Amino acid sequence: MTVADAVWGALGAVSDPELRRPLTELGMIERVDEREDGSFEVELRLTIVGCPAARQIERDVRTAIESAIDGAPYELEVGVMTREQRTALTERLRGSRAGRVHPFGKDSLTRVIAVTSGKGGVGKSTVTANLAAAFARRGLSVGLIDADVHGYSIPGLFGLGDDVSPTRVGDMIVPPEAHGVRLISIGMFLGDGAQVVAWRGPMLHRTIEQFLTDVYFGDLDVLLLDLPPGTGDIAISLGQLLPGAEVVVVTTPQAAAAEVAWRSGALARKTGQRVIGVIETMSPFASAGGERVALFGEGGGRAVADRLSEDGSPVELLAEVPVSQSLRESGDAGTPLLRQAPTTAAGIALQRAADALLAQPRGLSGRRLPVSLV
Repeated sequence: MTVADAVWGALGAVSDPELRRPLTELGMIERVDEREDGSFEVELRLTIVGCPAARQIERDVRTAIESAIDGAPYELEVGVMTREQRTALTERLRGSRAGRVHPFGKDSLTRVIAVTSGKGGVGKSTVTANLAAAFARRGLSVGLIDADVHGYSIPGLFGLGDDVSPTRVGDMIVPPEAHGVRLISIGMFLGDGAQVVAWRGPMLHRTIEQFLTDVYFGDLDVLLLDLPPGTGDIAISLGQLLPGAEVVVVTTPQAAAAEVAWRSGALARKTGQRVIGVIETMSPFASAGGERVALFGEGGGRAVADRLSEDGSPVELLAEVPVSQSLRESGDAGTPLLRQAPTTAAGIALQRAADALLAQPRGLSGRRLPVSLV
């Protein structure tokens, strides 16, 4: 093997931090030339002008080159892909998908879990963020779509400010990552948190469709969707776009909240989705003196699970998450509680819910598996 081959091999171990694929596989290494005097010339092609990961990529490339040439001099030329090269790159990443078809259809091995609620303000987004963090802590590859277009809050819960935006490579969108979770939200495209989204049905459907189709999450074990509360346009669109999705319903213990939470689960069933559990938030907690305090009543989560079980397959009450100051503070700080304080009472309950979801069997009947006989 020549030294140039060794350089190629070393560069093959360097991955793009956003696309999570080796640079050589992505076509980002244009050439490796060995000159007559024993020096080397390497050309690196970044995906776009102003690539946010440019410094890290160049640093990693230099380290790889130096590990292979044993002190020989070299020059690294850094350029940008042509439009044709970017098109080839996006086609390579999307594989055999033709046209505008999202990768989470009936044959996908990615588990899709939508989190819904009957009304707002019950902690649905906080639950979604912590489930995503819990799955990532288990070593799973996790994506999260903030489908609550009018009330988006996922970027803030993960500590992403208004200055954080996805990277565009041609017509492909690469989502940012925080706490091990790849995230996309309409808030990342507005640039100013003070802006208001005033869209109706067709625009909302188009937004969710674009998130599923144009955003490159890579190979995911789990895709979570934080749905808007209620039984509106996006919930119905999700049934059309992801009929195989599983649904988790979030409610508080209050009887009034439980009544409307049941409706969101019932709608999911009508669109062909499977309700796999209920999570109760704002549940009773123990005071400093050991007294049980039920600020918002009790029993709502159990009531929703029991009622949904009457209409189909059994639905489990996954967890009762007690009222928690640390849960609120972690959200305000932009760090999911399961990253910041997982041993608190609320953290333990949320982890229990995540574990229960992962323990549920997932049927692969009717799915085409990516294997071949030799």
